[in-house]
Amino acid sequence: MDFIDYYKILGMDKKASEADVKKAYRKLARKYHPDLNPNDKEAERKFKEINEANEVLSHPENRKKYDSYGKDWKHAEEFEKAQQHRQSQQSYQQHGQSQYSAEDFSDFFGSMFGGQRGGQRNVQYRGQDFQAALHLNLQDVYRTHKRTLTVNGKNIRLTVPAGVKNGQTIRIKGYGGEGINGGPKGDLNITFQIDNHTKFKRDANNLYATIDLDLYKAMLGGEKIIDSFDGKVKLKIAPETQNGTQVKLKGKGFPIYKKEGKFGDLIITFELKTPVNLTEKEKELFNELSKMR
Repeated sequence: MDFIDYYKILGMDKKASEADVKKAYRKLARKYHPDLNPNDKEAERKFKEINEANEVLSHPENRKKYDSYGKDWKHAEEFEKAQQHRQSQQSYQQHGQSQYSAEDFSDFFGSMFGGQRGGQRNVQYRGQDFQAALHLNLQDVYRTHKRTLTVNGKNIRLTVPAGVKNGQTIRIKGYGGEGINGGPKGDLNITFQIDNHTKFKRDANNLYATIDLDLYKAMLGGEKIIDSFDGKVKLKIAPETQNGTQVKLKGKGFPIYKKEGKFGDLIITFELKTPVNLTEKEKELFNELSKMR
């Protein structure tokens, strides 16, 4: 197995912070995503490499193993367990633990699982968990829908539940790396990255929006048609509504995760707009009104 420099794939060095890794991954994943590069084998290959690099470098524990063991990082735990086991053997005690360095790891692991050490060759180990990010827009998670995700060259069909939150991770059993010596497969952990390009602000299951309200309707009251997330809503305006007044529309917010038919609330904040470019007659009327007050 050839060594793959995950830092080079993401265009950074070993000093890069977690934030740097996250930023680089998002930028490259968007650039080479299969949806934006249909039938482009090179883009598909690059997208696979980028995901593999992110699986390792975005997780501190995996990154630590990778920095220590290179291409064999996935089997670091097995190597360390084997080291501990050999500590109890006389031959290991005679030579000391220091005889095993990071450079010896690949050779040791090859002999351990290559059949040359009969006591170890039948040991089964669970496969490595894979990490993947799925980028969606807020509109995408308003309703439950099907989505195809490409991980390590494999297309995985999954259901995206309505109401899933930004940064939320779901686990798909058995879609990770192959087990060792017949061990079970690892799992696939999918983290949702949700972008919001709407005029609504999402906070948990509630949505927030600011609506302009003209002075006359604010003073006299009436009705106003406003946008909710899934359509138009007729809203009653109380007379003498003040700037910054909030109105709560029950059940017009965002779907509640894994609770079919349940929604949060929509909170509307009114922002009063004063009239401009007044005519002389309008100025006269406002003057009369001010004298009355």
